[in-house]
Amino acid sequence: MVSPSSRRLWVLVVVLVELPGVLQKCIFDEVQTQARVVRAAPTDPISPPNVHPLNTNPPRRRSSVTHRRSLRNMAPPTPASPQPIRIRTWSPAESHNLSEAEKERMEAAVEEAVRKVSSLLSVIRVAGPLLLSRDVNKYCKFLWRNSSTANYNRCGRANKSYRSETCLDVTIPDDHLAGCDISPEAESPLRTELRPEGAGLPDTDFLLYLLLQATDRCRAEPSVLAYAVHCQTDADGRPVAGVVVLCRDRLTGATYSHQATVQTVIHELLHALGFSKDLFHTWTDCSSKSQGSAVCSPRGKVTHSDGSGQMRIYTPSVISALQRLLGSADPELGGALENLDVLLGKASSHWEARVLQGSIMAAVLDDPPAVRIDPVTLAALQDTGWYTVDMSRAQSLVWGEGEGSMFGSLSTCQNKSSSFFCTGSGSGCHYLHLHKGECQTDRYLEGCRVYKPLKNGSECWKEENGGEEDWSGEMFGFHSRCFFSNLTRQNQSEVPSSGSSEEGRCYRHRCRGPDRYQVQVSGSEWVDCPAGDTIKIKGYLGSVHCPDGRLCRYDDITPPSNDVTTFPASATSDPYEAVPSAQDWSWPPLRPPAELTAASALCLTAAVCVLSAAVVCYRKCCSCRVRIHAASEHHTDL
Repeated sequence: MVSPSSRRLWVLVVVLVELPGVLQKCIFDEVQTQARVVRAAPTDPISPPNVHPLNTNPPRRRSSVTHRRSLRNMAPPTPASPQPIRIRTWSPAESHNLSEAEKERMEAAVEEAVRKVSSLLSVIRVAGPLLLSRDVNKYCKFLWRNSSTANYNRCGRANKSYRSETCLDVTIPDDHLAGCDISPEAESPLRTELRPEGAGLPDTDFLLYLLLQATDRCRAEPSVLAYAVHCQTDADGRPVAGVVVLCRDRLTGATYSHQATVQTVIHELLHALGFSKDLFHTWTDCSSKSQGSAVCSPRGKVTHSDGSGQMRIYTPSVISALQRLLGSADPELGGALENLDVLLGKASSHWEARVLQGSIMAAVLDDPPAVRIDPVTLAALQDTGWYTVDMSRAQSLVWGEGEGSMFGSLSTCQNKSSSFFCTGSGSGCHYLHLHKGECQTDRYLEGCRVYKPLKNGSECWKEENGGEEDWSGEMFGFHSRCFFSNLTRQNQSEVPSSGSSEEGRCYRHRCRGPDRYQVQVSGSEWVDCPAGDTIKIKGYLGSVHCPDGRLCRYDDITPPSNDVTTFPASATSDPYEAVPSAQDWSWPPLRPPAELTAASALCLTAAVCVLSAAVVCYRKCCSCRVRIHAASEHHTDL
């Protein structure tokens, strides 16, 4: 959680804008490759240095000042248990003239994203304030290289042009940084302080810098909504600081989606926390700690190509998670990584779209209700060795469930053996059945085709998508789902030419148990719909197909609650209908009865206004409200 402070800083977040024909693109790998990463020096002066390709701070013999800093930041001698990670969010004070309403919703998105990630990951917390390291290659002109001298590997002369440390495009305040000194003589204990030690950030395990800006990268690629890097790691390789850049030009009031914004921030934050190809080789195996060992061992190379050339992550938790998802006992079932725009034999920082569609760490985020913080991604974070992950909080990943180890391969996706893929270009249902869809492919799917939500009016759960024509019996609303159907009303005089072909249509459903449900079309009674079967509806020609394994099985797959207003259901004559099932706990909007008088309506309006004013007052005054804060007095509120 973000720590409280005396000054608050409004942080602005990217807003997802749907660009027709353009996939939302993540450029993390491209940006991270160009970022300079500083790794803290090992804290044990006796142990040999842990040399690391990303280490720009060579190990050195420490002065008494440096040694005191190390002791302060070392873990206490007694074994510490992992605790939820404390993520501090900080932003430069740059004004962007947002309204108070926009600031409120931006802050709410950042707060929710940070809260969700903090609830998933636990770490051995930083003891004392978090202090970032300075890059010795920037502040130092040369190091003493004679190992027999007292000041071996210490800085002998300062770089006169040294000014500051940066994390991507953010200048790191000196208050966030450790100090540094110079040893002018090889054997002399005299030190010259180049920069004093900052106060650091208390109660912080990871520092996320947020920058809202219309950068060159944002302008060059309209599909880029945000990007991130990690720029500092601790002595064990765990990222302790990173940046998320939010493309300012994507901010519009008309297309704002809170859920999509939260998901984008989570995606970029997980990159910065370690889901990165540049950190795969630094992941550690900490399973021996549970057996009494005090240290973790390096995993070494965790990415390898399979027989078809698909690059995969092979770590125990990832393999186990995929075995459970795909229903396979294959011990070599690694996590497939995206291969588009990746050199042969190289890894990506995203899951392969054909295999893990809908994952929060896929290269392209799907429609918000279909994006999942999935068990495979959480398994990968567990296998970094830096985090203890609450796997019970993983969201259901329906994509590919029970399809076997070959699911998503180019050799199998184009036949009709899997209902998750489609052929041709007809209309149908997105695999979660919340949307109507059209059979399409994209560059990430590499020729495989899936039912993608239509550009407009695809959401079955939006009542406003319903039209006046009822020849097919469609019903839109919070409880409606997509079904393959070719229903037409009997004696219908005008039916579209496509009316006799099977396509995706929206009908109401209600759950009766796991994978058991009923369907209702316009003008009909509730009809049992046996999973995997096809049913007829009285008064209609044609039939409705009942999907198997997709409906009434997952409590966490529902329409986004922020897009509907729900109230408790009124009493009905059906006792089962009055009690929400696992799939059916949110109820349609309450409608005023037809006999509501004008006076009653005015009273109701007044009551709503009073309630709204009270809510606004509460939000402004409540001390529990989490804000995004500046860390020094040199920054002003946005």
